[in-house]
Amino acid sequence: MCMYRFLLRRTSTASVAAAAKTRFISANPQQNPSFLLLPHRSFAFSSAEEAAAERRRRKRRLRIEPPLGALRRDTVPRPPPSDDPRSRFPDSTSALVGPRLNLHNRVQSLIRAGDLDSAAAVARHSVFSNTRPTVFTCNAIIAAMYRAGRYNDTKSLFQYFFNQSNIIPNVVSYNNLIVAHCESGEVDEGIKVYHHIIENAPFSPSYVTYRHLTKGLIDSGRINEAVDFLREMLNKGHGADSLVFNNLILGFLELGNLEKANELFDELKGRCSVYDGTVNATFMDWFFKQGRDREAMDSYKDLLDRKFRMVPVTSNALLEVLLKHEKKKEARDLFDAMLDDHTPPVFQAVNSDTFNIMVNECFRSGKISEALETFKKAGKSEKSRPFSMDVAGFNNMITRLCEIEMMEDAEKYYMELCGKSLNPDVTTYRTMIDAYLKMENVQGVLEKYTKMVEAGLRVIPIYANKWFEFLINKGKAMECVPILTKMGEREPRPDVMTYDIVVRGLCKDMNHDAGFSLLSEMVNYGVGVTPAFRTYLLEEFGNQGRRGKIESLFSKNPGYYVNPRPRPSQMPGQSPPAHQMGPNHHSWQNQATYRASQPNFMDQQGRQITSPPNA
Repeated sequence: MCMYRFLLRRTSTASVAAAAKTRFISANPQQNPSFLLLPHRSFAFSSAEEAAAERRRRKRRLRIEPPLGALRRDTVPRPPPSDDPRSRFPDSTSALVGPRLNLHNRVQSLIRAGDLDSAAAVARHSVFSNTRPTVFTCNAIIAAMYRAGRYNDTKSLFQYFFNQSNIIPNVVSYNNLIVAHCESGEVDEGIKVYHHIIENAPFSPSYVTYRHLTKGLIDSGRINEAVDFLREMLNKGHGADSLVFNNLILGFLELGNLEKANELFDELKGRCSVYDGTVNATFMDWFFKQGRDREAMDSYKDLLDRKFRMVPVTSNALLEVLLKHEKKKEARDLFDAMLDDHTPPVFQAVNSDTFNIMVNECFRSGKISEALETFKKAGKSEKSRPFSMDVAGFNNMITRLCEIEMMEDAEKYYMELCGKSLNPDVTTYRTMIDAYLKMENVQGVLEKYTKMVEAGLRVIPIYANKWFEFLINKGKAMECVPILTKMGEREPRPDVMTYDIVVRGLCKDMNHDAGFSLLSEMVNYGVGVTPAFRTYLLEEFGNQGRRGKIESLFSKNPGYYVNPRPRPSQMPGQSPPAHQMGPNHHSWQNQATYRASQPNFMDQQGRQITSPPNA
């Protein structure tokens, strides 16, 4: 009862104080702070801990039950994926990074080593890995096959990468296919590829496309159709390309129609204020062949009077024509003018091909000292700069010296190449090794072969086998062991025939322990062994009482043998030999899956397939 009275008294006192305070605020509004006029707000939670617990409870509920907005479906359905092939674009250069760049570099190194079969195998197998090749990697091996004259392999690889494996081709991919068709006499197939680009590709044909098509048509005796393609190129807004005009001018000149050639040349000069001087080189060569030297030199002087700053490719074409027709003074004057105009980084007037042309002419004339001077020659103009020779230029000089067995001078240029922070490539070592082999210089072969392998360069089987056989015949079988061991540490592994040659040489010299060591490495690397080699090993080591070791080694891989490597034209994924193909094997219309920019097809059960159901 006492407690009740105490609480009642406190409440009454608080009420009286609040009423007095309100009367005071009403009577003196100017003296009242603004915050006292704010309405009283009660809190939802009695403490901060309770508020924090409520926030945690709401977060848990949102994790378990998403908000209603997330469950709401769009009233307008999304459109289905477009079937328009133009909506699919090829890889950009930004895709060439990380593992895909490593794959590209690996394929390129095999191409530079001349091992096109291994390069193609690496690129094909990567399609099924997590690191699929970019369109640039595919184009690299396809172009290498074309340059090697393996047109069937070029077409087969295009079919494999872009039609069967659904990699999107770019215009370079199509150009490689078109030129392969044109060079193999299938111009109509190349024209079909051209129309396919226009109808399905998200890009237009390039100047290079028209160059290949016009040249192919002219070589097939269809020059009028080539003229039609020229007009089509101009009508599509591509502009006048000097090399397309040059193809047609050369075609009419070979037909003896100088009037039409001059008409096209005048049209080119009317469309372009600056054109490629290769056209003048074409006229000059034709005039020289006709015995009309004066008119040829008039065409040359007319070009020089225009004061064009010619790129090295154009100037090199002029140099070749002048040297071909014994105009050596004019060629030297042009070469000196090019050196004077070489002012990098502003303008590059010469390249290694320029020096190669002049050096080769000196060697052809037997002027060795002049060739050595030409290789070091520089311009005399104040603004000109000496040309920084690249590996290709050094390789040409080393090759010329090796041909006349001047190995001491070749070694000097090799050392100079290494001293310029340039890396000798496969061609450098291959040239010098073959020269030493021809001279039967065992130490030279062994030294350069060792350096080549230590540099990590690929040695293709045809050269490796030849060099190992030479060393073994000269009694250097044991020296071959560290070379072959080093070769086996890198992919792709040495060929089974390479191991066969070296192991047989070791066994012949009674070095069975070293031979068994190489066999163990071969088995561990998964290289394989042919039946004939397997039989030889069992007999040879059986005579030494070691048959059990060989059987134990091969028992780790039951049935461990392989057939000899197939010929390049019969490798998996490539085309059969030409004599085994039908007349329309590579026909554009007969390639059922030739729709690289088309989406995948579905069969009646909804399963994904790579070709139309009716194909």
